[in-house]
Amino acid sequence: MKTGLTKRQKTTAIYFDEYGDLIEVQTHNTELKKRLSKFAAMYPDHCRQTDDDEQGGLTFEIKKGRLSFRLTAPYSAERRKIYSKNAKEKGMKGSAEHQENH
Repeated sequence: MKTGLTKRQKTTAIYFDEYGDLIEVQTHNTELKKRLSKFAAMYPDHCRQTDDDEQGGLTFEIKKGRLSFRLTAPYSAERRKIYSKNAKEKGMKGSAEHQENH
């Protein structure tokens, strides 16, 4: 979808406070929009779309406890080397980088 927005303008913002029981997610990220839309359809009591900015951005409200953040430590050089070797043996290009970024 052409929106006229630059990639820098296509943001994802997550808002919540310590008081309320809802998290607001505003996003232009296509994959995240799909995941949130699917989740909202499956669990309407826990997640719902609240806005469409008509420039490719959607806003959702999600009950706290339904959204998580995962921090992952960077892989060591040795671990990247092992993943790279295994990927090459299996014929998978870029797998070490993919594993590091996900």
